[in-house]
Amino acid sequence: MKKSKNLTYLTQKKKSDFWLLLLTFAFTFFGILMIFEASNVAAFVSFNDKFHFVKDQFLWAVLGFILLIIFSKIHYRKLFVMAVPMLTVTIIALIAVLIPGIGIKALGARRWINLSFFSFQPSELAKISLILYLSAWFTNKEKGRFFHFLFLTGLIVGLVILQPDLGTAVILTAIFLAVYFISNAPLFHFLILLPGAILSVIFLALISPYRYQRLMTFFDPNRDPLGASYHIRQILISLGSGGFIGLGLGASRQKYQYLPEATTDSIFAIIGEEAGFLGTSFIILLFIVFLYRIYLIVKHSPDNYARLLSSGILSLMAFQIIINLGAMVAIFPLTGVPLPFFSYGGSNLIVTLFSVGILLNISKFRVKTK
Repeated sequence: MKKSKNLTYLTQKKKSDFWLLLLTFAFTFFGILMIFEASNVAAFVSFNDKFHFVKDQFLWAVLGFILLIIFSKIHYRKLFVMAVPMLTVTIIALIAVLIPGIGIKALGARRWINLSFFSFQPSELAKISLILYLSAWFTNKEKGRFFHFLFLTGLIVGLVILQPDLGTAVILTAIFLAVYFISNAPLFHFLILLPGAILSVIFLALISPYRYQRLMTFFDPNRDPLGASYHIRQILISLGSGGFIGLGLGASRQKYQYLPEATTDSIFAIIGEEAGFLGTSFIILLFIVFLYRIYLIVKHSPDNYARLLSSGILSLMAFQIIINLGAMVAIFPLTGVPLPFFSYGGSNLIVTLFSVGILLNISKFRVKTK
């Protein structure tokens, strides 16, 4: 028997969520396949090896699944002691990546640390380390946390913005707010923080020429079609070319280096071109089922820590999926947010699979009200 403040629960040990695990395998496998489809031309041109990117992604997937298996076996309560060390490492890494010679600069941003065998993105680690830390902190601390929360939010998000990486900063802010308010924070805090967060994003978009151009092309995709609007126009052309059933696997024309970021942020456009409306709708449906399975884990969490932890991971997955797919159909501006399981990149894939491992462990413990 376990007791909370208001209800008494009976926890029942069971197997991990089978459907969540199955969807994770399916997404990862299909993601690797689509990375090959999107990257083989660019990989051959740049490295004389059309399998260059897919080999990287496969190795990262293997490492990610090793972590998934390990953390699906470790009781989620043991993660409590990892919260502070992981957050400390994250803050150090976010500072280190800004230092020339340590952080790698690409496309105007300094977001990666080269570990010789692996380029590591600290902002991806920040996503899961924040969830672990906030869940542990809010489980223990019920009062007097608002200003400490603001300080931590400002520190982490501020370091990410300095890279600069507004897309990840938006995701981190969303995680902060979601976990904070799921922990029964006062409503008036939400009424203060949400408008402030939105105004901050708008301000940061307006003061940066690059972000300002992205924002303007969002309102008018026909503006500067060969310049600032080129990316979103190619995405829409790619999706439109797929029609209802798609051009077929391997038949993409946009992968011939017409579509920017075809293997990373814009990979869904390649999927739409080859699989069409039917294929993309099926993937979106599977994502909805995936998020619903996580919601069920949240709903049946055995204690407050598990509830906050699984809620944080749900918010992480949901916001990334919604923002990425929304940008593909011009509902949101392009922000560089990756699509979980599908976008090329080791840091994001490893963190995603690590997070699923935590969820699988929590799913072993269900709750019945008494």
